[in-house]
Amino acid sequence: MDISEETFITNLGIHIRQLREKKNMSQQDLANDCDIPKNQIGRIERAEINTSVKALVKIANALDVEPKELFDFSIK
Repeated sequence: MDISEETFITNLGIHIRQLREKKNMSQQDLANDCDIPKNQIGRIERAEINTSVKALVKIANALDVEPKELFDFSIK
């Protein structure tokens, strides 16, 4: 399967938002828990930036999921 980077990043952002909402967390809650600015969380969820692995590990820890679970989504 050949997907574009933009498609992958968009789907990753959507999935992170879904995981956050499933935990009943606001963007501010997530930002506080992983020490990442709230505006950066929003930019990740809207696929406006290609975030670092370091940030993804912080997000996974704050969401209490394994980092690999951030990538467990279907491409749309």
